[in-house]
Amino acid sequence: MKFADYAKIYITSGHGGPGSSHFRREKFVPKGGPDGGDGGRGGHIIIKGNTQLNTILDLRYRKNIKADEGQRGMGAKKHGRDAKDIVLDVPLGTVAYEAESKKLIGEIISEGQEIILANGGKGGLGNWHFRSSTNQSPEYAQPGLPGEEKIIELELKLMADVGLVGFPNAGKSTLLSSLSAAKPKIADYPFTTLEPNLGVVPLEGFRSFVMADIPGIIEDAHKGKGLGIQFLRHIERNNILLFVISGMSDVAYEYQVLLEELKAYRSDLLEKPRILAISKMDTMPEIDKEELSKIDKDVFFISSVTGENITALKERVWQEIVKLKAINEEDS
Repeated sequence: MKFADYAKIYITSGHGGPGSSHFRREKFVPKGGPDGGDGGRGGHIIIKGNTQLNTILDLRYRKNIKADEGQRGMGAKKHGRDAKDIVLDVPLGTVAYEAESKKLIGEIISEGQEIILANGGKGGLGNWHFRSSTNQSPEYAQPGLPGEEKIIELELKLMADVGLVGFPNAGKSTLLSSLSAAKPKIADYPFTTLEPNLGVVPLEGFRSFVMADIPGIIEDAHKGKGLGIQFLRHIERNNILLFVISGMSDVAYEYQVLLEELKAYRSDLLEKPRILAISKMDTMPEIDKEELSKIDKDVFFISSVTGENITALKERVWQEIVKLKAINEEDS
């Protein structure tokens, strides 16, 4: 399935049904009072979290979405039927904005969570509501209220335990494929990965975590250079950042550039736990590991080809996941 992390949709919720202007008429009650019922509510337009989805591609092809109007009120004070809501399933991590004002409507973070994008119009009141001592036979009934018309932007931010961060061609995709069953495109040239990939990394003891391979970041990405910020946003939803830098490059320089890019995009990203993996060690046997170990507190020298230090890296990631889980449980 082609990955899609952005969609703009034009939505119109349902018009409320009009109230009824009706009078009770029975064989022996020729001048019965007003008994017009209320109109039904127009249909809402709702997004709903679905863990089975990982893209909002379908919504790119549903540009105009309109809900039905509520049913008209009826005699005998019968309420018109509310219109059926339109529910759009979206992946977890979907954020909804009003396109014109950029106002945040909400974010889907759990299975089954619902957010109303546009409220259906309220149904009108029937004429029986307007009876009084001075007006025993009101003919007036309210029309239903109109629905809401909006342009909505939906943006998907991948949710994963660990996000792979690095320059193009650093070995991120190779690492993901060696750790999980994911099969990202791998080639010996920059920008092989043009869309995020998710993989489930298994460990012994029936443990596992989700890892996201995010397309390569280059210097000035926060200004739109290269693939720009269209993938930087995915880093926001990853609990742990695993920096992957090729041992064939200037590791210290590239690591600093990556940190600066994240800081320029959103400074709080640097508050996330981070681990540095220096990759392609099978091609760099003479590298100065002692010096490079000083770059940060958690540095691993790995090879996805030979498997060097891969198990140790997975266990270190797991320790951070457990630690974060304990912190979240304390806060809740």
